Amino acid sequence: AIDEYKPRDATTNPSLILAAAQMPAYQKLVDDAVAYGKKLGGSEEEQIKNASDKLFVLFGAEILKRIPGRVSTEVDARLSFDKEGMIQRARRLIDLYKEVGVGKDRILIKLSSTWEGIQAGRVLEAEYGIHCNMTLLFSFAQAVACAEAGVTLISPFVGRILDWYVANGDKKTYEPSEDPGVKSVTKIYNYYKKFGYKTIVMGASFRNTGQIKALMGCDYLTISPKLLAELSKEHVKLTPTLSVKEAQACNLEKIHLDEKAFRWHHNEDQMAVEKLSDGIRRFAADAVKLERMLKVGVVSHSSHV
Repeated sequence: AIDEYKPRDATTNPSLILAAAQMPAYQKLVDDAVAYGKKLGGSEEEQIKNASDKLFVLFGAEILKRIPGRVSTEVDARLSFDKEGMIQRARRLIDLYKEVGVGKDRILIKLSSTWEGIQAGRVLEAEYGIHCNMTLLFSFAQAVACAEAGVTLISPFVGRILDWYVANGDKKTYEPSEDPGVKSVTKIYNYYKKFGYKTIVMGASFRNTGQIKALMGCDYLTISPKLLAELSKEHVKLTPTLSVKEAQACNLEKIHLDEKAFRWHHNEDQMAVEKLSDGIRRFAADAVKLERMLKVGVVSHSSHV
């Protein structure tokens, strides 16, 4: 799909890596990751963890051969409330990329947009020059805290917000301009541009092409191959709906969020609270499934030695 659509950047997450790792085409990457884990030794648990990190990096390195820009690699979602743990894991991933000849300028480290994740991003950016992509971002509070932390990029979700409103409200369909996910990203974009934040806004998690078109003009959009295929069949002239000029004219007020204010504002948004915790659980579950798969390799590898 990357060869076909030629995107500038690409992103991975635990669920995507798990799916790819089960495809015969990528078996060699899995085998190489398991062998790497074995070579470093340590307990079975350490070997599996090292194999897992290595697998993420091997997929990232393969993707980088095909794109001019950056690849996003996710830190284990089970560390979502462990600031120091996320910093350590991010630095480890950057070291693993260095081992395969990839510099940190081509990597975005994905962190959950919890308070701890955002503060880990602040440290990684300021102290280590490691670029971060804040993911699982659903609330305006999360976006404000990310901007204040000075991270490179945020991935505010669109589709998962729509999913929540469809599941929890009476309204089952929305026009793109009224779509709650589109409105969320529009507000974040306008806020960032009005107040001159450098953090890149990359709309993510789309359910249909209407959402994508409604966010034309956003800094970046990350789009699945399926929706890229649908877009490529359309021949219509699109005009940007988001612009810096309009953002600067909007009436949003600047706010500052310390930890207490962040937790309060985020907690006031039921959708965001539920989708953030649900997203972390799902990514963590897929990380566990991936480790189980790698464990089979580590254990069977041991019996061959």
